[in-house]
Amino acid sequence: TSMQEALTRPYPPYEAVGIRNAEGDYNQLATSLLQNENEFYGTIRPKRVIFPDERPLHALRERGVEYIEVRCMDLDPFVPVGIGPDAMRFLDVFLLHCLLTESPPDTPREIAALARNQQRAAAHGRQPGLRLERGGGEAPLTAWGEQVIEECAPIAAALDVVHGGADYRNTLMAAAATLGDAASVPSARVLSRMAKDFDNSYVRFILAQSEQTKNALIQFPFSSDIAVRFSDLARESIEEQQRVEAADTMPFEVYREKYQSTERLGVPAKLRNSD
Repeated sequence: TSMQEALTRPYPPYEAVGIRNAEGDYNQLATSLLQNENEFYGTIRPKRVIFPDERPLHALRERGVEYIEVRCMDLDPFVPVGIGPDAMRFLDVFLLHCLLTESPPDTPREIAALARNQQRAAAHGRQPGLRLERGGGEAPLTAWGEQVIEECAPIAAALDVVHGGADYRNTLMAAAATLGDAASVPSARVLSRMAKDFDNSYVRFILAQSEQTKNALIQFPFSSDIAVRFSDLARESIEEQQRVEAADTMPFEVYREKYQSTERLGVPAKLRNSD
């Protein structure tokens, strides 16, 4: 219902802007806090593939969560594709831990504390002795992290049984080692490389890494079959766009009103009647 309100309840500052200006041009699609569901920039978003013209919130209400979108992942400048196997394995284990661990409903107070913790970790994560809010008190970031990693161990072991080898357990061991060595985290590696090779210039460091990444990626084979496939996909996409536009006869304002209507969100009748 909170998403519902953000999509439908008028937001005074946006009401002041209005949908259209005096010349009839569109300033925005709606005067609610969110224009559409994709403007909800949460750390993790529930998602599912939608049907043509379907609202994402309606799809979630009708058919449930199909996958989750993990956001706010920093690109690793030392890995050409931005993320390495160990980071992906750790995400797999950690997300399964989140799924399987009992979690009572949160409260506004806890949500606020989590936001402060996120800011502390992002801004001061390598600070020795950094403490985070936890359960009405505080706990050292490293001790809390060690506990989470320990709780993840059975999950990593189970994944290794399924996939063979010890990759997941080794990933957890590496994460535990990083907790005890602030100099090994990605931000510290960036600062060290900047100081060593680029006179502490972030711009020069990132330019060099970009060139290195480009050179690494262009070494991968790009066969004629792949080139033809992408060319065909581009052509088919343009043709589909032309078909859609040619079949479009509804005035935009009519479409906008229909798309923004409460009914399109799949709101249960009891919620509509309570507005």
